[in-house]
Amino acid sequence: MALAPEPKLNAAEWANTYRFLSRESSAEAGKYSTDRAPYQRGILEACSDPLIEEVVWVSAVQLGKTEIELNIIGFYIDQDPAPILVVLPSEKPDANAWSTDRIAPMLRDTPRLQGKVRDAQARNSGNRILHKAFPGGHLTLVGSNSPSGLSSRPIRVVLFDEIDRFAISAGAEGDPVTLAEKRTSTFWNRKIIKVSSPTITGLSRIERDWKRSDQRYFEVPCPSCGHFQRLVFKDPKTEEPRLVWERDRPETARYLCVACGVLIEEREKLRMLLAGRWMASNPGSRVAGFHLSSLYSPWTRWETIAREFLDAKDDVTLLRPFVNTRLGEWWDEPGERTDVTALSARREAYALVPSTVGVLTAGVDVQANRLELAVYGWGAGEETWTIAHHRIYGDPEFEDVWQRLETLLAKPYAREGGGEFRIRACGIDSSAFTHAVYRFVRSRQGRGIFALKGSSLAGQALLGRPSKKPNKHGVRIWPVGVDTAKDVLFPRLRRAKPGAGYIHFPQVQDDGLDDEYLAQFGAEKIVRRESGGTWVREYVKIRDRNEAIDLYVYAYAALYSLGRGVVDHLGELAAKRAPAPDAPVAPSPIARPPRRGGWIRNW
Repeated sequence: MALAPEPKLNAAEWANTYRFLSRESSAEAGKYSTDRAPYQRGILEACSDPLIEEVVWVSAVQLGKTEIELNIIGFYIDQDPAPILVVLPSEKPDANAWSTDRIAPMLRDTPRLQGKVRDAQARNSGNRILHKAFPGGHLTLVGSNSPSGLSSRPIRVVLFDEIDRFAISAGAEGDPVTLAEKRTSTFWNRKIIKVSSPTITGLSRIERDWKRSDQRYFEVPCPSCGHFQRLVFKDPKTEEPRLVWERDRPETARYLCVACGVLIEEREKLRMLLAGRWMASNPGSRVAGFHLSSLYSPWTRWETIAREFLDAKDDVTLLRPFVNTRLGEWWDEPGERTDVTALSARREAYALVPSTVGVLTAGVDVQANRLELAVYGWGAGEETWTIAHHRIYGDPEFEDVWQRLETLLAKPYAREGGGEFRIRACGIDSSAFTHAVYRFVRSRQGRGIFALKGSSLAGQALLGRPSKKPNKHGVRIWPVGVDTAKDVLFPRLRRAKPGAGYIHFPQVQDDGLDDEYLAQFGAEKIVRRESGGTWVREYVKIRDRNEAIDLYVYAYAALYSLGRGVVDHLGELAAKRAPAPDAPVAPSPIARPPRRGGWIRNW
């Protein structure tokens, strides 16, 4: 009689059936069970669900994160063999230690996996520290700083561990997460899993992925009233504490039910976890996202969390890791930011281009469903007047959107006292819809319309030299120091009196010059963080839309494309403006680069 095939298990079922915890990594060595930490079941099921391609887990400490990751690897080795890649912050010591201290004990102590990966001492075993072969697949461990490890071999399952600690770039190859994800592109059934404790708001990689996810929180019922709720340190809406204790007595810590106000004892935690459920707060997303704080941990008492908070609350160097690693929340780094209310109060009554303007330039930002155009007038000392802001809706892949842009770029602007202005130079961001930008720019470069490529490297020139030769699309690319330009913009937004560097905003709010446009100037803040033993300044997004900042940067770069002969004499140019309409725009100096030394190298 033929034997029936073994039933197909998901990762949670596999772990409950076959997994054994090793003494090196667990205080509870022996048979694994999700009943010990019931929230693990939903995460494991998602990581083996064929309908879910990407999983994001924002994790505090002491939640069994590593054991979940090992369960995922063991499941795929045994149940669904595939090429697997584990990316850790560094190769040494992270990847080496993970292989030696985590993978090897699991292969040794889980009978179901014994023999799947041959003995490392055997000849031609295929078992090395960072690469282990098994029937139907292989497991490779790499560091985020290893470009060779991230750019070779197709991979079906990729697990990113602690991505907020990843290198910014894998050597000169670029973002390590993007490099590893590209290796999965040939698999229709790929699986991408990202796990990390969070770090600083706006700088955190896992934060960006969490925002794309369906944002699941684990809700547990109150033992008294049965109301399901998230376990939080304090209420995110009211800021009222939910973990409470008697003054200076953390050993009395209990949880305050949000519904009935009963104080829940620690001994009720496991019963609550067993009855818990994952609930999505952004159910439209196809990315499965999970968030957990240490309040859920069976291995961390509420008393411990209360005690750690009391020790950390008056010292920011201790409070930040408490927020990140215990609460699993992002740290909002204090920093310089723009008061957008003050910008609104600066609106002025001008409808024409002021007579103090010497030249007009423009910047264009390319979005998925529109182009955004900002026009600025520049006077003595780079005093700036906002002339226009347009949102041109439509797919940038289609020609009609660009034709509408062409019309606006050719538009004359009436000048106070008579006469007209036309835009002398325009910088267009080429980082998105690149080919569409090139197509538009190629035949217009002689008119002062050019493609920009931004760079956030410290010390970058505001506007570098364009490429010596046109690329294969016939376009010369101009590098722009984005942070260098922002270092000019942000202090100017804080200036209180008109004069050199001051930025004027009109009262008129038609088209794009609305309150949303002004609010976008407050979309970033300046923070200081430690990097390589030194403190660096970074611009961090605190709001999704920041096009106004980018548009100013592009228009400012366009001003400097005209050369120092224009920039240094904006006041004289304004004074010499005749009231008669402008002649047609002459070819920009972009078509004839200035002599050596005529470029701004630093600002």
